[in-house]
Amino acid sequence: MPERPAPTPPAATPGPAPAVHAAGFDELDRTTAYRLWQLRSLVFVVEQDCPYLDLDGRDLESATVHLWVEDEAGTPVATLRLLDDGDVARIGRVVTHPDARGRALAGALLDEAVARIGGRPSVLDAQAHLAHWYARWGYAPDGPEFLEDGIPHVPMRRAGAGATDGRRAHT
Repeated sequence: MPERPAPTPPAATPGPAPAVHAAGFDELDRTTAYRLWQLRSLVFVVEQDCPYLDLDGRDLESATVHLWVEDEAGTPVATLRLLDDGDVARIGRVVTHPDARGRALAGALLDEAVARIGGRPSVLDAQAHLAHWYARWGYAPDGPEFLEDGIPHVPMRRAGAGATDGRRAHT
């Protein structure tokens, strides 16, 4: 029997941007908080096989903002957190549920995160194969590639004042 090619993920379809929710830790209801951390564990710990302590205390910081997109049932299917690292903002824990990929949900989260950051410089540690994706929002490599939990990462930085409005480049 001939091998069938792997299915191609669906292309992001144009349409209304998904609603992005935002809250600090103290504003999250317990069910949403549980589902955000469950989603992060599903992808980072189980799917990517990286046993690490996700709950590092940064989610509790007063300046941390959790951003997420929900499915039709109200369950978070994509999330990231926006941290205050003093002189820079930091985007981290960007994740999309495997069943929700290909719908531009992470892109909507990045749009919102970068809009919230505004003219402030910001950083993130991108999985190396996604560095070109983050470049759409003005992020550029800012140091040598490194391994985190066995996965190659690239430190990236986005300029502060004078940067664009934060929306992704149309590429």
